[in-house]
Amino acid sequence: MTHIITSLCVRDRGCIEVCPVECIIPGNPADGFPMVYIDPDTCIDCGACVPECPFSAIFPEDEVPAAYTAKGGEYINRVGLTGHYEATNHHGKAVVLETTRQLDAGEVVDLTPDTPLNYDFFKGGPGYSAKDGDTGS
Repeated sequence: MTHIITSLCVRDRGCIEVCPVECIIPGNPADGFPMVYIDPDTCIDCGACVPECPFSAIFPEDEVPAAYTAKGGEYINRVGLTGHYEATNHHGKAVVLETTRQLDAGEVVDLTPDTPLNYDFFKGGPGYSAKDGDTGS
């Protein structure tokens, strides 16, 4: 089994440094692959990444919520959304995303579509080669 980074991810990057097997890769280009992804074939399911995520975006694969209830104020980050998000990441670098929408308190969203996206990033998408163009945001 693996952990899945869901679309609650807004590229904080804190998870990357704590991964003991270096299987967490930020999507590149960010408008096509807006989240950070975990290689399911390399992940050892240690869970070290989970507490490092300030957005609580990481779940064990079999626990990705089909009905996540928003506290309010968090963002969902998916290709096709057109909202603007701007902040700094774990390392103080600017993160600007144009693929977000802010969630309202009590809003329920299905995060399970993020599981196949995570697999697709490594199977048919850029996978580890995304590191070649990584700018740190």
